[in-house]
Amino acid sequence: MSLIPPRFLLRVAHPCAYLKAMPTRNDARLLELSVDCAIDNFAGIDNEMNFADVRLAWNELGLGLQVEVRGKQQLPVGSIERPRGSDGVTLWVDTRDARANHRASRTCHQFHFLATGAGDEHDEPAFVQTRINRALEDAPLAGAGAVLLKVHTKKSGYLLEAFLPAGVLNGYDPDEHRRLGFFYAVRDDELGEQLLSMSSEFPFWEDPSLWSVLELGR
Repeated sequence: MSLIPPRFLLRVAHPCAYLKAMPTRNDARLLELSVDCAIDNFAGIDNEMNFADVRLAWNELGLGLQVEVRGKQQLPVGSIERPRGSDGVTLWVDTRDARANHRASRTCHQFHFLATGAGDEHDEPAFVQTRINRALEDAPLAGAGAVLLKVHTKKSGYLLEAFLPAGVLNGYDPDEHRRLGFFYAVRDDELGEQLLSMSSEFPFWEDPSLWSVLELGR
């Protein structure tokens, strides 16, 4: 058995579609990302199965994230006090794609989108931004209300939609920097963890050099 997952050997530049109408003006939906916005994590190379469909899009106003989790039999669980241990997705973004550095800079962000865990009954979706461990400099932290977030509960899972405004993405300048560093981890107490690449044996949560590239296209 190889000690290095085959996906680790791939340095992928993922295309990110441009979507002008984002966020939408539809009260029911925050985003409407088509299959063209899907991010392929090539799980089959490591003989793994995905339980989440992850999609990303961009425009001058910011980044849109859509995650649909399927195959659940239980309701999501979570707490804003432990975002990485909650059901939801963590997205790491470097607006300068400085993947030569092993330690994060002020352009590196760690965003948590929780399917549940907020509110008086802890049953409402939540957004939390936290500092990256061992960072040389910390990105400015966004307030809980700075990011748009909706979660739609379904019979066998949920659909999570989030829009990150340019104001919470320190250094976001798509005219000058079309390549972003990024990584995602979808966690589910029932289904496990789905990663963009490699495995949790590698410290992707604190090492931007392990992240992939997101190419902002037109």
